[in-house]
Formats: sequence, structure tokens, C-alpha cells
Amino acid sequence: MNEKRITDFFFELASLRRLTRSHRQLIRGSDDNISDHSFRVAVIGMMLAELENCDSNSVLKMCLFHDFVEARTGDANFINKLYVELHEDRARMNQMKDLPIGEEILRLMREYEQRESRESIVAKDADLLDQMILQQEYFFEDAVNREPWQAHTEQSLMTESAKLLAKRIREANPFEWLYALAEENTGEKVKR
Repeated sequence: MNEKRITDFFFELASLRRLTRSHRQLIRGSDDNISDHSFRVAVIGMMLAELENCDSNSVLKMCLFHDFVEARTGDANFINKLYVELHEDRARMNQMKDLPIGEEILRLMREYEQRESRESIVAKDADLLDQMILQQEYFFEDAVNREPWQAHTEQSLMTESAKLLAKRIREANPFEWLYALAEENTGEKVKR
């Protein structure tokens, strides 16, 4: 076991907490970071894997690591990618070098990027659903600006479960879970 290499990897992982997502420069109200996003995608991925009857362990790992490379490349949005060449493969290879989980993560990331397995499709749908949830939170009272973002994201979904959830996300009040909890615990109707 290479304790130094593993410890360095843990500190690189910790840096994702400080790396804000690049959509922040495009839309208002974001303080979202890569670590937060990866956690949410992993939870959504586990749920989708169950709904789609596929290997939740593989989906979970793909979701957790799908943006890990951004610790080295940054989080490039679609505009950045028009002008900047990212070397994600080289960065990922270097990140996983000499780690006990390295080969498995590299294999899973290749699978994720190819989008041929059910697990990789489910993991990508989890990533997209998290994006739709964020859009709904940012633009809840601004349907004019929300619609193009969500329509673009929704058209990329591939699983039936994700498509059904996307429709519900687009109609949902992001605070409904909180209102329902308050009503359940107080017995009083919350004004919406």
C-alpha cells in the first residue's frame, strides 16, 4: 500500500469542495460545487438503478467519479469547451495511477463515456436529472428562462424512469417537501 499516494488522492478529492461548477458564470444563484453535485448524482443514480433494474454498485461508482477529473481540468461549460482543449484522459490516468481502485475507476469511466451499457446510461441520466433539479431551484419563478434549459436537458434523457421523473421535476415546487413536512408535523395548512 502506498500511503502517500492514497493520502494525496484524498486531498485531491477534498479540493472538489472548493471547485464551483462553471454554470455559475452563466446562470444566477449558484454556489454549487463539484463535490455537492457528485453526491446528489450518486443518490439519484442509486434510485434510477433500482427503477431500471441494473447494477446499482456500478452506477453508484460511475456517479461518484463522473466529474472527479475536474479537480485537474476544471469544470468547463459548453462555452468553455468551444475554446479550450481539455486533456481529460491524461488527467484521469494520472489521477488513478498507483491507486488500489485506479484500474476499476478507469474502466468504469470509459464505460460511462461510451454510454453503451445500461449502467452508464442510468448514471448519465442521474447527472442530467440533478441538472434539472438545479434549474428548477434557480428558475422556479422564472419559467421563461427555465424552459429552454430544462427542455435541452430533458431531451438528452434515455431511460423511461428518468423521463417520468423529469416531467415531475419540471412541474414541482422545490419547497413542496418542506411545506408537506411542516403541515404533517403541525397539522396546519401552509400557504403556498
